[in-house]
Amino acid sequence: MLKPKLITLIQNRPEEFASRRILKDLSAGLVVACIALPLSIALAIASGVTPEKGLITAIVAGFIISLLGGSRVQIGGPTGAFVVIVYGIIEKYGLAGLLTATIMAGVFLILMGVFKFGGFIKFIPYPVTTGFTSGIAVVLFSTQINDFLGLGLTQIPAGFIAKWQLYLHSLGQINWQAAGIGLFTLGVIVFWPKKWKAFPGSLAALLLTAVIVGISKMNVPTITSTFGEVETTLVMPHLPGGVTWETVQNLVRPALTIALLAGIESLLSAVVADGMIGKRHRSNMELVATGVANIASGLFGGLPATGAIARTAANIENGGRTPVAGMAHAVFLFIMMLCLMRWIGRIPMTSLAAILFLVSYRMSDWRSFKALFKAPLSDVLILLSTFSLTVLFDLVIAIEFGLVLAAILFMKRMADVYQVTNTDDDVLDEVHRTDDIDTKVIAKHVSVYEINGPFFFGAAAQFVDTLEKHKDCKVLILRMRSVPAIDATGYHALERIYYQCKADGVQLILSHVQKHVRKTLEHYGFIKLIGEDHLCRNIDHSLIRAESIVKERHSLAE
Repeated sequence: MLKPKLITLIQNRPEEFASRRILKDLSAGLVVACIALPLSIALAIASGVTPEKGLITAIVAGFIISLLGGSRVQIGGPTGAFVVIVYGIIEKYGLAGLLTATIMAGVFLILMGVFKFGGFIKFIPYPVTTGFTSGIAVVLFSTQINDFLGLGLTQIPAGFIAKWQLYLHSLGQINWQAAGIGLFTLGVIVFWPKKWKAFPGSLAALLLTAVIVGISKMNVPTITSTFGEVETTLVMPHLPGGVTWETVQNLVRPALTIALLAGIESLLSAVVADGMIGKRHRSNMELVATGVANIASGLFGGLPATGAIARTAANIENGGRTPVAGMAHAVFLFIMMLCLMRWIGRIPMTSLAAILFLVSYRMSDWRSFKALFKAPLSDVLILLSTFSLTVLFDLVIAIEFGLVLAAILFMKRMADVYQVTNTDDDVLDEVHRTDDIDTKVIAKHVSVYEINGPFFFGAAAQFVDTLEKHKDCKVLILRMRSVPAIDATGYHALERIYYQCKADGVQLILSHVQKHVRKTLEHYGFIKLIGEDHLCRNIDHSLIRAESIVKERHSLAE
């Protein structure tokens, strides 16, 4: 159903918007805004853009995701998953290219929702998502070394290995004051009392370090000293300028990757939220809302956006239960941007790097990564391949390769469990016949094979190879009671067997064809080709039909 959850609640659950309930949502929205403020700034800087771009994303996209989304409690905004790909797009195509890719990704997401792809994204293999998420975490961590240690490097290679080689050669340039402030930031966040969760430790750390650096006049780079004065207002929505048709074509793959990442993360966050509040989200509506949010973010000059798991969980933990909380979080962020940006510019860069260190650690989910090594070798291969390609090369390549490899290995597994077996002996023991059937004649002139499993292209070759043994019989029975589906290649293999049987003078009978498979065979015209009387409802009737064919041939031969 493509209907925002907010509309459903207004129509069917007006009690959800009582004043007491709304106050709880507003309170939760304020807490989440305090969490989102430092994260949005840090993620924007890590992505290679100015700090206000992150806030614009959280404000514009966050409001729309809550307004139009299919979840009660989803909080949208920039996330660490996008940092790597955003940085790469800006490096190659500039900010205009990034905004164009973000808008394109929004269109793709809307189409995914309209065509009900929400249920299909969950089929992306777990080793693929774990591999690229852990890879992103490692890359994100490595991008923050320069700011955390205050190395002052301006030309940092994009390649992972080259980047770390430069870091190691530059260790003599460590700014110990910056490194000390970074370690202090980590300590404040890690040891911040949980009972004070209404005022996040990350925000407290930024305020403390900004005050310490400002009063002591320490030689520590800040947002203002690095980027200059930061804008404090939203620009009017506009299309990116200077983008050619060739650039748009080149941005299709990055835009699809953004859309895929946004869809996966949004739906994963919504599923986690469902488990926490005991409700169900609308996956396709969530994709549409995320798409509209990304289009709007791109028009306002922001970054790609998606549902943020940590912020959504914080919303729930602080009492948020309707989309009002997410919309309020965006409004509070806008107020903070207008009122506090002049002081936000004094935040030390090393403190933002420390926050992203912790974001990287949480993203890596190293326990899940480690646990996957107990999985079959094929899953381990997918995990390590996706992880390595993300770290060493490119996220787009990693996702494409991971999905292709997962599909190939899945087909291999399905072909391994697929079976075409000769069941003559089993059938003779199992089937009840009338007394006039000569079982010796059946055993000699009739072969029965059973197909077990979906008859798809991964198993077609095995099917044809196995049935090459039928040539010395007069009737070939294919028992298909365990075939739930057949694809085009499987049908082609079946048709090939039919014509081979015809050339060899062998009659082909299909036994116990399931409804869905029969419909497919009717669509291809195969039932008309083979004859309705060669489709039998069970093995008993198949053997009786085979016996009659054998007897007819005997009588004709005489």
